[in-house]
Amino acid sequence: MKKMILRILPVMIVSLAAFIYFFRSGLILDFFNIPNDNPFVSQMNVPEEYTHADNNNNGIPDPLDIVNAARKEVEQRTTYKSNYYEGGYPPDEEGVCTDVVWRGLMGIDISLKELMDEDIRENTELYPRVEGSPDPNIDFRRVPNQYVFFERFAESLTTELIPWDEDNLKEWQPGDIVVFLDGFHHVGIVSDKRAKDGTPYLIHNAPPFAAEVKLKSFATPIAGHYRFINNSTFAD
Repeated sequence: MKKMILRILPVMIVSLAAFIYFFRSGLILDFFNIPNDNPFVSQMNVPEEYTHADNNNNGIPDPLDIVNAARKEVEQRTTYKSNYYEGGYPPDEEGVCTDVVWRGLMGIDISLKELMDEDIRENTELYPRVEGSPDPNIDFRRVPNQYVFFERFAESLTTELIPWDEDNLKEWQPGDIVVFLDGFHHVGIVSDKRAKDGTPYLIHNAPPFAAEVKLKSFATPIAGHYRFINNSTFAD
């Protein structure tokens, strides 16, 4: 028995390692910020076509301000915790996927909560998770509500993601917002980091904590891809 275990143990270890490396394009390794791109493949350079507008005058383009603010969630390993909070905002050290989005937009001084609360108050019937009774403590943190808001007020972009296709990939730029609805509700912010095939990473929060993972690792179809424009933000 002992000899049998010793014979199959290496196979089990190799199989486990292969699973971790290949599962969803390295999703598990990405969660722990472990590099996992093929070292024998050259990096594809995708044109940077995001605006360099700097509306808060901090010397950093607005889309990168969004990314940097969202990435703080990854750096501090913000714990995934779904809860209801008086006042709407969760503590800095916890949150869900939608919190990555409003925190990212705070990087360019946009209060998504204020904007959504106003539109929900004026157009309550359009928002499916409000059910006719607006609640500013939670409405702006629900994925379907963010989806409706961005459909109404953001620039809608392609939901198709094609590795190694420059024309397609240059449509995916830092600071963009991605929404998933089919299968599970989720949302995140496109990173300025890309895999070697040119596909971007996504900054998001899912159990157990916030992470930066390859967008192509999501099996769920993309419902929406947006570039948010508000009060001349993103205007050259």
